[in-house]
This record gives sequence, C-alpha cells and structure tokens, in this order.
Amino acid sequence: MMSFRRTCFLLSCCGFVGALMSSGRSSALAQSPSSIDSVDFQRDVRPILADNCFQCHGPDVASRQAGLRLDTQEGALGARPRGAAVVAADADASLLYQRVTHTDERRRMPPIGANKTLTDRQIAVLRQWIEAGASWDQHWSFASIEAPAAPRVASEGWIRDPLDRFVLSRLEAEGLSPAPEADRRTLARRVALDLTGLPPDPGTLATFLADDSDQAYETLVDRLLASKHWGEHRARYWLDAARYGDTHGIHIDNYREMYAYRDWAIAAFNRNQPFDRFTVDQIAGDLLPQPTLDQLVATGFQRNNITTNEGGVVPEEYEAIYAKDRAETIGSVFLGLTVGCATCHDHKFDPIAQREFYAMTAFFRNTTQYVMDGNVSDPPPILVVPDATDRGLWQQLRQRAAEVDAQLASRAAAIEPAFDEWLTRGEHRDLATPLEPASEILTLALDDAADPAVWFHGERRSITVRPGARIEAGPNGHPALIFDDASWAELPRMSLDSDTPFSMAMWIYQPEDEGNFVVAGQYDQADGARGWAVTIGSRQLTFRMTGDRAPPGAGGTSARIGPINTKRMPTGEWTHIVVTHDGTGERGGLHIYQNGALVEEQGSEFFAKAEGTILTEQPFYLGRGDALARDGAAEVRHFGGGGIADLRVFNRVLTVNEARVISKWQVLQGARTQSPEALSAEERDTLRMRYLSVGDDEYRGLVARKQAIEREWREVRRRGSITHVMHESPDTVPEAQVLSRGMYDQPLERVLAGTPAALPPMAESLPRNRLGLARWLVDDENPLTSRVTVNRFWQQVFGTGIVATSEDFGAQGETPSHPELLDHLAVEFRESGWDVKQFFRTLVTSATYRQAAFLTPAKLEIDPPNRLLSRGPRFRMDAEMVRDYALAASGLLVRTIGGPSVKPYQPDGVWSTVAMPQSNTRLYEQDAGEKLYRRSLYTFWKRSAPPASMDIFNAPTREHSTVRRERTNTPLQALVTMNDTQFVEASRQLAQRAMREGGDDFDRRLDFVTTRLLARRFTGPERAVARRTFDRFVDLYRGETDDARDLLGVGDSAFDAALPVTESAAWTMLANQLFNLDEVLNK
Repeated sequence: MMSFRRTCFLLSCCGFVGALMSSGRSSALAQSPSSIDSVDFQRDVRPILADNCFQCHGPDVASRQAGLRLDTQEGALGARPRGAAVVAADADASLLYQRVTHTDERRRMPPIGANKTLTDRQIAVLRQWIEAGASWDQHWSFASIEAPAAPRVASEGWIRDPLDRFVLSRLEAEGLSPAPEADRRTLARRVALDLTGLPPDPGTLATFLADDSDQAYETLVDRLLASKHWGEHRARYWLDAARYGDTHGIHIDNYREMYAYRDWAIAAFNRNQPFDRFTVDQIAGDLLPQPTLDQLVATGFQRNNITTNEGGVVPEEYEAIYAKDRAETIGSVFLGLTVGCATCHDHKFDPIAQREFYAMTAFFRNTTQYVMDGNVSDPPPILVVPDATDRGLWQQLRQRAAEVDAQLASRAAAIEPAFDEWLTRGEHRDLATPLEPASEILTLALDDAADPAVWFHGERRSITVRPGARIEAGPNGHPALIFDDASWAELPRMSLDSDTPFSMAMWIYQPEDEGNFVVAGQYDQADGARGWAVTIGSRQLTFRMTGDRAPPGAGGTSARIGPINTKRMPTGEWTHIVVTHDGTGERGGLHIYQNGALVEEQGSEFFAKAEGTILTEQPFYLGRGDALARDGAAEVRHFGGGGIADLRVFNRVLTVNEARVISKWQVLQGARTQSPEALSAEERDTLRMRYLSVGDDEYRGLVARKQAIEREWREVRRRGSITHVMHESPDTVPEAQVLSRGMYDQPLERVLAGTPAALPPMAESLPRNRLGLARWLVDDENPLTSRVTVNRFWQQVFGTGIVATSEDFGAQGETPSHPELLDHLAVEFRESGWDVKQFFRTLVTSATYRQAAFLTPAKLEIDPPNRLLSRGPRFRMDAEMVRDYALAASGLLVRTIGGPSVKPYQPDGVWSTVAMPQSNTRLYEQDAGEKLYRRSLYTFWKRSAPPASMDIFNAPTREHSTVRRERTNTPLQALVTMNDTQFVEASRQLAQRAMREGGDDFDRRLDFVTTRLLARRFTGPERAVARRTFDRFVDLYRGETDDARDLLGVGDSAFDAALPVTESAAWTMLANQLFNLDEVLNK
C-alpha cells in the first residue's frame, strides 16, 4: 500500500530561541561579500531563512518564539524594543546577523540543539543581502506580465519575427552571431517532426522542394498544422502532463477504460481549441452551464490519477492522496510550482503556506468519486461516449428520456382524481400483495412459526428449517427467520435463468460480525458456481449470476452487482434490498435498490455476462452456501447471526418506485383497514405509488418506454466507450482540513477552497469551486499560466524551455535564459486568444528556429548547451517519436486516429513480473494486424509496467504528472533500435519497398531509403560506406541463408518471398544500421 506519509519528507527547521539581544559578533565567520554573485532574495535568502529560522520564527503561532517573525517583511524589518532583526543597509546593526555570527556558540543561531550550522557562504549571502538594502523582492515568476520593449539589434536583416530580437540581442551581447539558416531538406524534416511527430513523406518533401516562392516554407508549415497528426503529436506531450494511463496504477493495476479522454485531447488540438477553454473544460467542464459531451469528457483530466481497491486501505488516507495529486497536477501543469512541498509544512522556498496548499486540495474534495475503484474499468462517475455514428442517436435518446421523464412526472401529478376514485371504491382494502399477484413467483410465509412455508406459484408449501434457526419479530412487524452459525432453510428450487427477467426483494439483518456470509442462493459450486447467490463480505452485499465456464477449466462466466462501498450493510440493522434483472444475463441488466431508493452500484464489468444457462438442480437455500476457503479447500458458509424477512421473488423487472412499495408493505397492510379520510400521509403516498405502478396503464406504458430507451442506451454504450469524469457533490461547500505533517489521521483546522496569497486573488465574482479555480488560472491577472504554458511549448520545439525547469518556476527552479522573451511570448499567446496553432507557427517560422545546428569553437566555449540559442535545435527524439519514425519511414504506420489502446510487440514477461495473480493486466496479449502498427500514443499504458521500449527511452510511468522528461543516451536504447522486433520489421519493410519501388540499381534504392529516413540523399563518401557495408552483408548471407530467412521472418507482416532472400537480408541490415544513425534518432 502506498503510504501518504511518504509523499513528503519532513524537514527540520530551527531558529532563534528566546528574545533577540545585542551581542558580540565575529566577522571571521563571514565570507567576503565581494566573492558572492548578486543576491536574489527569493532564490538565495529566503531558503536560508526557511530552513533555519521559520520553525521558531515563522507563521505558526504555536511554535513562534519571542514574538518574532522572519517569514514576512514587516516582521523581519519592523522595529523591536532591542532593535530590528534586519536593519536595511547595515548588517552590523542587524540582530539577525549578530546572532548568526556570535562568537559564543551558546548564543549563536541556529542553536546547538538544532543540529544545523550556517555555512560561511550562507552568512556571506545574508550579509550582502542586508548591506544591499534587504530587498524583499517578489520572485520574478510572481510578478505581473508586462509586454517588454523590443530590444535594438545590430543585424536587423536577420529578424523574421519579434521574438528573434530578444534572441539576437542576447547573442550580440555575448559576442556571438546566429548560425546560417538550415538547408531546405533539414528544415522540412525538422518542422515536420516538431508539428506532427512524423518525418515528412516523400510527396510533401518533393512539393516543398519544388516550390521556389518566398512563402514555400510558410506553406509547408500551414500544411503540417492542418494535418490530423498535429493533434496526435501535441496530445502526446499533454498525456504526460495529464498522467493518462490505461490502468488504475495501485494494487492489482487493473484496466481502466478512459481512451475517450485521450481522443478528446487529440481532437481539441486538431480543432485548435483556445488554450484557456482547453483548461477550463478539463478542470471544470461539468460545472459549465449545460455542458456538452466533449466538455464532460474533458474533465477526465482530473480522473487520470492513480487509484486503488486494496483491501484494508483507509479511505480517508486515499481521499487525501487523490486530492493532493490533483492539486500538485494543477501546480505543475498550469502554475509551474511545486505546491506539494507544502504538504507537511509551509513551503521552504516559495511563498506557499501549508494551509494554502490544503485550500487548493479543497477544490477536489467535493466530488462524488469514491476512493475504491472496485478493480473494474468503470468506477463511477462515468460517462457513456457514443461512437461517432451514434452521436445523433445519443442526442435523440437524451431528448426522448427527458420527454418521458416529464411525461411520467405529469402523469403522476394528474393521477389524483382517478386515485381518489379508486380509494372511494375501497379497492385498497383488497390488497393481498405489494404488487400484482401474478408477478410473484415465491413469497416467504412465516406467520405460522410451527409451519414455516412459502407461497410458490400460488401454492403454499412447507419448507425445511434446520435446528438453530428461529422465527421472531423482524422489521416493521414482519416475522423474520434468524440463523445461527450452522442453520439454514431449504426452499423449493426455482427456474430463474439468465435469459428471463426476474427480481427478488427481502429484508436482511446484518450481524455485528463482519465476516463472509451466504444470504441466499441456488448454485452448484462443483459446476463453477453455476447459479445465483446473494452474499455479504465485510458488510458488502453482492448479487451474482454465474453461467458456463470460459475458458475450459476456469471459473464460470458471471455478472455481479452491489451497492458501492459507502453503502455497505449497517451492522445491527435491517436493510431492504431489491435486485432486479432484465433477462440479458449482463451486469448492465442488473440493478439494486436499497431501502426503496436508488443506490450507486458497483460490480463486475458493465458488459460482463453469465453466458449460457444459470439453471442448476441444486436446492434454493437461505443462510447456506458452498464456498472455497483461502487455501482452496471446500467449506460451507452460513449466515450466523443474520436474518431474512419478507422474501419475495418476482417474474419481471422492478422499478425503484416498485421497490419502495415493497419495502413499505407493512404500511399498505395498515392502510387496508382505513377509510380514505383516515389514511395517514405516509399511507396515502404509499397507496398512491402502488396505484401508479400497478393500476395505471398509462403510467406503466411510460415506464416501459423508459426501459426501452435504457436498453437502446446500453447498446449505444456497447458500440461506443465510457470514460471517467468529474461530478461535484451537490449542495456542499468545497473544504479540506490541514493535515499535521501531512498525516491523514492528524487533521487540524478546516480551510475553504482557495488559492495562494502570493498570487493575485480570485475575483469575488468567481465561485469557490473548480470552475472558479479554472477561471482564475486563465485570468489575465494570473502571472503564471501563460508563462508556464508557452515555456512548455518552447521546450517541445527547442528541447529545453526558456526556464529549463519547466515544472518549477519557483525559487528552486532555474531563472529564465531570456526573461523578456518569455514575457513577450506569454503576452502574445494570451492576446492571440490563447491560439496554440498560431503560437507554434510563430516559433517554427522564426529565424531562431530556422538556424542550422552548427557548432563553432566560440559557441562551444560560450554556449555549449545552446541556452543562448546560438544555433538550431538538435536533440534525441522522445520514445514515441523514435518508434513512430520507424513505422512511418517503412510504410508500416497505420494512420487511424483514436480508438481503444493497442498492444504492439513487447518482450515476454514484462507485465506478469510485476502483476498480482488476479490482475486482468497480468498477461500481455499482443495484438495482431493493423493494431501492431498504430502510433505510439495509442499503446496500452500499464502504469506499473509502461511500454518497455519507451521506458528505455525515458518515457514516464504516468503515475504522476510529468511536464519534462529526462533525456538520456544509453546502450540499452541502441539495443532497442537495433534488435527490437518493431525496428527489425520496419527495416525489412523499408528494405523490400526499396527493392520493389526504388529501382534496379543500388544508388536509386539507397536514395529511396535515405529520403525516407533523412529527407536527403547521401553524399559520395557516405554512399561508398553504405555500399561496402551492403556488400559485406551480401557476402555474409550467401553462406547463411537460414539466418537470412530468420531475419526476414521477424515481425507479423509477411516478407515478400518473390524478392531474393540474400539481397533482402542485406538491405534489411543496411536499413537497420541507417535507422540507428545519430542523424535519424535526433531531431
């Protein structure tokens, strides 16, 4: 179990103990300020104070010593009886400096007991800061964004876009010049990769090279921006930030159906949704007025977090974990802040108080999502996402359902005259059963304790009750059958089957013992548990139907349903339960009502089905059932201490209103003796509901229409998909509790949802919920969201952000390499209407981007990492791009957009090694056909074992949000691109295409290959090397034809047997070597 305690390291803080007093001081401890670079308060000074002083002189009143605060400017510089802690421009007069340099270690701060000592450099930083005026400057990223003035430059002719001015100004200041523009082939390849994630196809490349107009490059850019692959490429980065995955992540890491969210992100980028709306839809689409299907799907952004269903977890702990994850994701993705560092205490480096962090988590503590995911793909709240061809039908069904609901309400309101007439005729006095008698198959009759019986198909039959069971008064006057640890009752065998509608209702008494019980059932354990059963385990009630075994030797196919964990059976109480089945045998055809009310359900997968028949020759038992113990041994379970009353089985589906009528049967029985005028309000309401449900044909017809719509809806879901969404708890206020040291079981003060005080406040007009948070994030006054976003987009194109630490714009992050450029881009992006395509167009058409990646000795010395942008971008492509490049260049790539995740080639054992035995993602079942060759963002993402080849290329697990991947170069990566099935197969496909389509001579075939891999032809020396290599492979495979055939047989796609084996193998190996060129693997 993942521990919330491990989500934050405790940092001990210390500070002054007792009042600050004048004291001796020693300058020998301090380093000369002249050896310290310029001091920034947020970057250099505040961390020293936070780590050493804030525990005793910070925001916590309870631990504050001497009434001194050093976490605020007023506290540090304010007048005090014995002098200010900090006297601006006079370190020697500052009591802070006196105490940290005191010669007497007993009076020096931090105190001996703190086990902390300031270094000479830290003391020198404090001194220089004080002497420079003790500025309490706001950190640069918290300052409002102002459009900077464009700098003057000497080389005006180089400028293509205003952003170039900021780059060139810095280069000229460093004595550097930009690199020449890259050649057209290099530029075409670079921009195709940056805008679509794929190499340019030969046709697009040829069109560009043939276009000699001034706008040829801009035309290419626009064509790429219009490509459907643009959205895929942008979404690929976004999925890291959104921590999208296809499994739950914790415990057994079962499948989670959520690919509709991924497809929504692709579509949003392709339609160029403004980024501010993109943000609002994901954080609070469900809170918008009349949200669209897309806006609801978008809220999956905050359902992407990892979840658990591990037995024994404390729900309160995981509620805190989930809220923490969501607040941290908002912090890193939109604010560029490590807000989670304030989980256990105030942030040590940034102005984020602990209570402010928990105020941020409060935005996400007000949803209807339950902590436990049920190990199913669709834990609520979920949304049915229809297939594109069903969108029209989906809208029609919504409209028809709303119309029927309105008609039901109207009919219920109009029934009063007919109902009064029914009462006047006295027909209510003749009620013998809660519903129409013809619908009842079986009714438990315990009115005669000496002769317990059932009414079965209208005939009274005595039943067998084993010693130890007794009949006593039960709920609402019903006689009840109470069991001990070894007693049960045997009832007539029923013919309930998976293809027949039925319902059963009963009162159930949950004993204090929270063990595993069989309440009722008719099943054959020896036949894979074929049949049906009502069971309780740890107060969790479940109804299951089990049919044929599948596959042979495995357990029976089954459908299960029960109330969600928050609706467990209360101990020591009677609960009325109704289970209803529509005759489909599917989990989606089962419903459960509790105490006459709808209840949120959980169970097996929605379309899980009891295949075949559930009929069995076994008896129908109450309080008894066969089972398997943990060690696999057979055992008999009972319902010791439990009870059953008013059991009824019906031959049709029941509605929630009918379930309520049955639960109120004792009210109806009392009403039978009353005149209409003497009926109580409860009696009248219950009779009225019974009359509507049973006696009014018009109302029953409307109910039947609603059930038909629900069946159509289920078929729409079957053809489409579902996705997880957010849903706000109604009529509640978002709030959280501060947790002492981040411990879920040590709650402190309550806080309402809010944002950090160091940032501009939320407008009074904004609601204090997720919608208000989303609006605040994209408000013009917020200085971070636009900065953070354009920086991350810049990182995608140039490899490193203007702020290299794109996840941390705080004091511990790096400062911008070009601060004015960052603000210029942030302003332009915001004023463009948050236009993402326009922003990328600006980047890739700039002179800065179009530079060749040439390195000179001067640039190597002054700008080795290219932070000054003295040359074009060049870096190793991300994992998905490497694989997609091979598929596209070879012609294997299947360019279908969207759909369920796929399982391409993967080494054996990757999943099973980390999976628990009961996980449905324990065994990796490789796909076949086109699914093997889809783009990598469609690859199934198991969080506990992400795609192996991509993991080697630094892809994250997506257990948490990632906005900046590591980029390493290791031997394992070379082994993937040389030996992985996907890359060998791609090499063979490209090789054989070259042999078929490239021409008859070596040079033309080589051109075919290099044009697709490099967007250029080889030079003379390169051709010579390639030719020698090819000839050596030909010589090798002439004598090793079996090896050649083995090579050509790698992968599922068929090799062209009409081509010469030896030559095919040689071309395959040459193509494989070319795939591994640095020029290919780098952008």
